[in-house]
Amino acid sequence: MISFELGVEDLADTRFAVSPLDETMLSLRVLREPGLSALHLPWRRHVLGRIGALGTGDTGDTGALDTGLLMSLVAARRTLPDFLTPRPTTFSPTFEDELAIARRTPPDLVRRDLLDTHAPDPLPEALRDAIAADDGPVIRLRDALCELLQTYWEIAIKPMWPQIQLLLEADMTYRARLLAIGGARLLFSDMHPNLRWESGVLHIDKMISKHRVAASGRGLLLVPSVFAHKPTPPLSPTEPPWLVYPSRGVATLWAPAPAPIADAPALVSLLGASRTRLLDLLDEPLPTVEIARRLRVTPSAVSQHLRVLHATGLVTRARAGRQVLYRRSPLGDQLTGRRHPS
Repeated sequence: MISFELGVEDLADTRFAVSPLDETMLSLRVLREPGLSALHLPWRRHVLGRIGALGTGDTGDTGALDTGLLMSLVAARRTLPDFLTPRPTTFSPTFEDELAIARRTPPDLVRRDLLDTHAPDPLPEALRDAIAADDGPVIRLRDALCELLQTYWEIAIKPMWPQIQLLLEADMTYRARLLAIGGARLLFSDMHPNLRWESGVLHIDKMISKHRVAASGRGLLLVPSVFAHKPTPPLSPTEPPWLVYPSRGVATLWAPAPAPIADAPALVSLLGASRTRLLDLLDEPLPTVEIARRLRVTPSAVSQHLRVLHATGLVTRARAGRQVLYRRSPLGDQLTGRRHPS
């Protein structure tokens, strides 16, 4: 078990962020062990078709991806190196900004993190340079890993990152509302069965490591993830408290976007395909970012359509905490022939 001791000031400083580098690293677990999440099998099949056989060094159609070295970053116990999963320094850093932090990791920390990741097992052959007495081989290994992850990101994650980011932002909106309504207890009770909030301490069960970290005014950072199958704190107890946790809505991520109402060509002619599809979606109250995620469009595009639909009385809106929720109105029900679920 890993525990975070959080004082009043730490709870007040609880915040959210997204991390493209963390998502990239966590996706390697799914590539290695497809049984972790059947939801990601469509993504996995697509990526394997591009990068070749795992663990063999085959390069697929990229001509540059060393899959043996890539898979060596995931230990037998599924741990990952801390220096390649850095704590986000802003709300939404770019992949390149986070990778630049990893590139600056001192050789002694690279060596420590790779050894800790694979302990008690020996390092895989592909990482043996990490235990060299001289810093030169460690630095070259660090740089090679960063170059490899840059290539892998371009192939496996970047094409889907806008869609992934919308899902993560929708989850953060939902979690922030829980925190506003019911405080830390409600926030963590709904996040994952392995999390337990008790007397100012967040307990993370079923962890290989066992240590306790006092936040001591450093706050708590929460990072939703598409590829995490359970809550994942840093491996090292010297890191400040932050936690990657599984995001809601992953089951819809690789599903095709909903099509316009097939049996309402007249409605499509009246409103347009985009507004018809949006109106059909609003059986339940939804915030703009969640609507955008489901329709796979930008929040700004959704906002423009919602303004028109609200002005014509086809949707209603109501504020809930910091977010505005939209739902189809009775007039919208009549127009679409749909009914709100009871």
